[in-house]
Amino acid sequence: MEKNKFKLKDFLTLINQANNKKLIFVLGLILSLATTGSSLLLPQLTRSLIDTAQLAKIDRSMLLALLSLFAVQLLLGALGGFFLRLAGETTVANLRNRVWRHLIRLPISYFDEHKSGEISSRLVNDTMIIKELVSGYFPSFITGMIQLVGALVILFLTDWKMAALIFTVVPIVVLIMVPIGAIMVKLGKALQQTTADFNGEATEKLGEIRLIKASNGEEVEEKRGAALIQRILDVSIKEAKVSALLQPIMSTAIFGMFIGILGYGAIRVQAGTLSTGTLVAFLLYLFNILMPAASFPIFFTQVQKARGATERIQELLNTPKEDFASGEDINITGKSVSVIDVDFSYEEGRQVLQEVSFSASPNSVIAFAGPSGGGKSTIFSLLERFYPVDNGEINVANEAIENINLHSWRRQVGYVSQDSAIFSGSIRDNLQYGLKETLSDDELWRGLELAYANHFVSDFPEKLETEVGERGVKLSGGQKQRLAIARAFLRDPKILMLDEATASLDSKSEEQVQRALEHLMEGRTAFVIAHRLSTIVDADQIYFVENGKITGSGTHQELLENHPLYGEYVKEQVLA
Repeated sequence: MEKNKFKLKDFLTLINQANNKKLIFVLGLILSLATTGSSLLLPQLTRSLIDTAQLAKIDRSMLLALLSLFAVQLLLGALGGFFLRLAGETTVANLRNRVWRHLIRLPISYFDEHKSGEISSRLVNDTMIIKELVSGYFPSFITGMIQLVGALVILFLTDWKMAALIFTVVPIVVLIMVPIGAIMVKLGKALQQTTADFNGEATEKLGEIRLIKASNGEEVEEKRGAALIQRILDVSIKEAKVSALLQPIMSTAIFGMFIGILGYGAIRVQAGTLSTGTLVAFLLYLFNILMPAASFPIFFTQVQKARGATERIQELLNTPKEDFASGEDINITGKSVSVIDVDFSYEEGRQVLQEVSFSASPNSVIAFAGPSGGGKSTIFSLLERFYPVDNGEINVANEAIENINLHSWRRQVGYVSQDSAIFSGSIRDNLQYGLKETLSDDELWRGLELAYANHFVSDFPEKLETEVGERGVKLSGGQKQRLAIARAFLRDPKILMLDEATASLDSKSEEQVQRALEHLMEGRTAFVIAHRLSTIVDADQIYFVENGKITGSGTHQELLENHPLYGEYVKEQVLA
């Protein structure tokens, strides 16, 4: 989509794809139009009621007709409003479902480039803006236009001189309102953007509140937050100034128009050229004109908001998803893995891996060692297919992993990262996560036992139903890591990847988990990243990674003899 260019076709397409209650929306719109039609009849009945009244005697049939019309208008308005709201709520729910389904299938690179607060704003706030336009402002605009035009036509048919008086005032009000409305649109967009910026910043910082507190960062974040809040306040004050100017202008124009028509009508009534009922009808029609006219600037402001929301949602929906449809469902058990001359960079001009090559025989343990930032975790990300390689190949036997169905590939790969990713919810939820079949309690406890996590879980009063809190905050680092390892056991992976899997464990737990991992590695190809020497010395092959290159490979003993930097690395481990 061309930047800053709003295409009505894009908006209508987006709504059409999300709205499966079109008949209900049309029915609601028809009922709202019927309500508008009845509101145009009310002044006519009021005129007849006044003109046919004689002293203290009122035409009962006319009064009954007027009350009946009021009741019909109330009923139709309530039904129309409900159906429009139902269609709008359904639309936003479907749109959010569509955005959410697309969002969770986007590649990791998208989340590297966008803040989580910004993404959640698109999912929640932008879809809400579109819903409000579809179910509220748009129907009000349509019915308001019909109400305005209908009232003007009836006024001209009733008394063209009185109607002409209105037309002398309306253009003046429009000339005043148009530039003010343009300013309001500009300020509305600015307020929307500054609010989104603050939302993104707040979400990011609250997600890392422990880092802030551990670093005494409260004052820094207080200043940053205050600066963003001040930006919102500055724009809001400008908007308040314009609104404060707009309100008296509108009030003065409406009051002036009302007084002018009332005065002119009173003269006509006294002269006998206009009935009292007609004058009252004119004043009622005047409100039928002014009320929708006053709402039009709000509608166009909402259209501008919907423009920005549509552009952002379409940008997200136009971002290519990961391809889960293509490729074959291939069993990779007992097959070798080879990485051949792989180059990779997260962004152009900053190469992370260069001509990386290695191979893993079936049922072997491959370890990666080297300084932090050398590219070890990036190799794991490529094996997990979080990113495509820039150059080179990654093959299983003689099959490129790109030719294997992505779901099938990841289903057969167990990945335990150094971050010990844990979701809010129960321990059961975290162990079961990602598995299609529901595991029995015995199976879950077996997985916990293999990871040496059964003892601390059984100590909790609620055991498997224990709530772990957001990101597992109620668990220690070691407990989270063992749950992550238990989850890997339960996946029964063909390829196992352990990225600092024992980093958060004490010596005793590390020894226990290491034995469990050795058991898990049996019959599987395992890739291991570890700074601790004890976890890699028995590996079949060790690759030393530094500055994005593999500078040496071999067994532990071979590297000690042939790779000086590896020798220093081992020496530091021993001294530590």
